Amino acid sequence: MKKWISIALICFGFHGIAQNEEIDLEAFAERLFQVQDEDIAYEDIYESLLLFYSNKLNLNTVEPDELASLYILNPAQVSNFFTYRDQLGDFLSIHELQAIPTMDLETIRLLLPFVTVEESVTDNRPLIKRIIEEENNYLLLRYSKRLEEQKGYTPALPLDTTFVRSESGEIMDTLTSAPTRYAGSPNKIYGRFRTSHRNDFSLGFTFEKDNGEAFTFSEKQKGFDFYSYHLLLENKYGFDKIMLGDFQAQIGQGIVFGAGFNAGKGAETVNTTKRNSLGLRPYTSVLESGFFRGVGLTKSFGDFEMTLFYSKLNQDGNIQTDTTFSDFEEFINSIQNTGFHRTPSELAAKDQITEESIGAAIQYSPNRRFTIGVSGLNSQYSRPLQRRPNNYNQFEFKGDHNYITSVFANYTWQNFTFFTETARSKSGGVGAVGGLVASLSRFVDMAMIFRNYDRDFHSFYGNAFSENSRNINERGTYWGLSIKPNRRHKFNVYYDRFKFPWLKFQTEAPSIGNEWLARYSHFPSRQITLYAQVRQQTRQVTISNENLNLLVDQVKYNYIFNVDYELKPWLKLKTKVQSSTQNEGEEFTKGFAIIQDVNFDWWKLKFNTRMALFDTDNFDNAQYVYESDVLYAFSIPAYNGTGVRSYAMVRYDPVRNISLWLRYARFSFRDRDSVGSGLEEAIGNTSSEVKAMLRVKF
Repeated sequence: MKKWISIALICFGFHGIAQNEEIDLEAFAERLFQVQDEDIAYEDIYESLLLFYSNKLNLNTVEPDELASLYILNPAQVSNFFTYRDQLGDFLSIHELQAIPTMDLETIRLLLPFVTVEESVTDNRPLIKRIIEEENNYLLLRYSKRLEEQKGYTPALPLDTTFVRSESGEIMDTLTSAPTRYAGSPNKIYGRFRTSHRNDFSLGFTFEKDNGEAFTFSEKQKGFDFYSYHLLLENKYGFDKIMLGDFQAQIGQGIVFGAGFNAGKGAETVNTTKRNSLGLRPYTSVLESGFFRGVGLTKSFGDFEMTLFYSKLNQDGNIQTDTTFSDFEEFINSIQNTGFHRTPSELAAKDQITEESIGAAIQYSPNRRFTIGVSGLNSQYSRPLQRRPNNYNQFEFKGDHNYITSVFANYTWQNFTFFTETARSKSGGVGAVGGLVASLSRFVDMAMIFRNYDRDFHSFYGNAFSENSRNINERGTYWGLSIKPNRRHKFNVYYDRFKFPWLKFQTEAPSIGNEWLARYSHFPSRQITLYAQVRQQTRQVTISNENLNLLVDQVKYNYIFNVDYELKPWLKLKTKVQSSTQNEGEEFTKGFAIIQDVNFDWWKLKFNTRMALFDTDNFDNAQYVYESDVLYAFSIPAYNGTGVRSYAMVRYDPVRNISLWLRYARFSFRDRDSVGSGLEEAIGNTSSEVKAMLRVKF
């Protein structure tokens, strides 16, 4: 009775939330990522985010790691959520979220696109019938093309000619070379089908042909260049999960298995720092590396859960035979993960190395507050790997076999969550991470993380918290703080100090660095949101000075000011100004961008438009800005040079189950007569792209 009374008070006394909330992906991205740049795997994060969006979490069955993996709730909110559910039973309405202590309206609005309330009802229909009749399904077909003709698509002449010019533009020499052209057309084609029901099944396949790749049938290729497929069965045949096809694994703190939605350091300074164990997950991206292909099983035995999988995957790499620096007669310099197969050299590298992997994890969870486990991955390669030696890569992996094992644990006490994982690879190198996230009060959250990755630590599928893009050659300590005194104001800050004990690319000595961010967000009303942010990065790099290599500080500042305002329910505006400066030795460079968006609805049409001005001294100051794109596509180009960026996109829903998108985007530069380089070069000062997509729900 008490619960029914509270629900009635919420439903009739509050009008702040609605069940049909839609996700604002741009706002979500800006909340998680401090400054958009090239070091973040946006597609992977975006795919994970959309997986939750299309398969909403049931508030009555969701587990702590699943809820925390959205990076929306702080430790106190997660703890209070499960205390509320344990004491009062299943949720009867989404509006009950407002009855949970510390759960404010703004947080609930962020949460709504990813959650639902459903009764736990057993569906006795045959699996095939459930798959065929499932309403949560879609087919996507997408086409895109660069409009300007690029060199890679021009007719091949007997010889390609390159002019060597002096600083004044005078031709000093002429170089000729054999012609190279792309094998296929400039059309990019992508398709995906998926049908799924949470805690029951997921079935899907993806196909893609990149720009320049051929659509052909041969011994190595059957039509499209890339295919991906998966079948996930949950709670079937005595197993928690049966995974077939392409998949990823997210276990512990991500040192061994680090797939999924790992945002790392960002404007969300607390909630994104801890990784969450989600186990085996379907892989639906078109990134052609970083996943497993085979079979995986997960089964629970009381408080124990065991995961075991086998994978066999062909990967790209150029075969090398230079024995002057290698003990191997034939080896691969490095695994290529671009996924491009357009030129003779790229095609020759396709599927030249086979990776066989066996992975396992066992974890013990006597209750929701404590988990401890072990994990391991054994990888065997058909050809040995060895990089061409230089000063900084002497401790990189070499050989055809690697294994890595780890121990991980996390414990929640009141509003404090402690977590750790320590791993050791075949080389003897150790990687370790540990920390805590906590709600110190109703208004203050904090995070602290320590990490140490040896210079000879080798983890090929790890993605734990770090400054580097890989978990190797790094030590550091991170502090994050989030203060929200009321619903109109929020402050986020972090400070990260790190050290690289061995040499790095462009850094010819052990080095140190630090990074901090401060962000103030203001919500004067639901129609207006603004924030101001500054981030500072200090790293050490090597520069040449009169035949001497010197280690100098590279100090970079990024500034952002953003205002979103809703003039009418059908008309929304966004104004953003962002800039950067960089000092490297005695060299000072800068860049800025001014962006104006106008988004509006009319009839069955939804329009997204942008006009942006930018001016940067060099690529180090390129301004990375999120752009609205067609569904399941992520666009974050670099605004570099001097020019104008604009795009317009329209979505049309002629009937309930069919949606159409059309997008046109264009760069117009003022500082160049050609755009791109090599085979990507196009004569003229513009770069334009058209994109169209169809989604059908059956």
